[in-house]
Amino acid sequence: MRVLVATDAWRPQVNGVVRSLEYLASEAPSLGADIGFLTPSDFRTLPLPGYREIHLALASVRRIEREITRIRPDSVHIATEGPIGWITRYVCRTRGYPFTTSYHTRFPEYLAARWPVPVKWGYAALRRFHNSADGTMVGSPTLERALKAHGFRNLMPWSRGVDAELFRPQSARPLAFPAPVFLYVGRVAVEKNLDAFLDLELPGSKIVVGDGPSRATLQSRYPRAHFLGTRTGHALADVYASADVFVFPSLTDTFGMVILEALACGLPVAAFPVMGPLDVIGKSGCGCLDADLRRAALAALQVRREECRAHALTFTWRESARQFLDNIRRAHGISAEGSQPLCANAH
Repeated sequence: MRVLVATDAWRPQVNGVVRSLEYLASEAPSLGADIGFLTPSDFRTLPLPGYREIHLALASVRRIEREITRIRPDSVHIATEGPIGWITRYVCRTRGYPFTTSYHTRFPEYLAARWPVPVKWGYAALRRFHNSADGTMVGSPTLERALKAHGFRNLMPWSRGVDAELFRPQSARPLAFPAPVFLYVGRVAVEKNLDAFLDLELPGSKIVVGDGPSRATLQSRYPRAHFLGTRTGHALADVYASADVFVFPSLTDTFGMVILEALACGLPVAAFPVMGPLDVIGKSGCGCLDADLRRAALAALQVRREECRAHALTFTWRESARQFLDNIRRAHGISAEGSQPLCANAH
């Protein structure tokens, strides 16, 4: 089976969408599938105003239709609601190509945090985008319930995994900061609610890993916190291994893959009891979810690191890829043995 994934999120961006798609592509061949991509690297791009780390593709209907015809996939999957996503959706609908989507980001809440855009307007646009697909994949039961309440249909579960070889406990701390060390990893932007973490009165050190439009402002406002910038691979694993508690202050994330990375390194999690932490941590005892984030952070110091690692190992990228491919087959009636490319027959 051949699946073409259209995504506006791609390297060099460092985020959960990009990592999910990379791991999906690496696991798919062993499950009898091939994943191809339409990404901003295939087009000329312009930086997003106010968020120059993100580049918007100058995609066209003709170019995307030509790529779909050339690749001849069994199915198209639209991962994002940016220019590539919207134009690919248009091509699929007008040509009769089967397609699915996935819901990764709560854009209505993100927009409302930055500009005076009513949340209901954002959900109306995204409902129109996703409900035209044969299925929309969501990362957690909490997200599924929330989207159903907003009128989304044909929702399908697609969980995430963690690279347990890369992210694992270490016998020594590679980085030396005054203990206890409270860590945040992720985008440094207003929607991540970082002030809720940086305002806390906590002993030891606060570490922020990541970059984004709010970094300069927050670094100036909180000079005692350590801002390390973007880190990936073993450099990121070293930071996790050097901390005592992972603090996740976001109120708008749909999953939070960094939570799994922290747990895989034996790091307990402190977070608000909201979507994402509720689904990953749940009743596992591997973190503390509390409306009082300071109380959660201090309580998490008592969590046994071995339990965190064991819980993280229940999330694998292979199972995530299998779930994705099963969703594609179910949505389009494709057998496990594959079929003639459906897009080749659509008119």
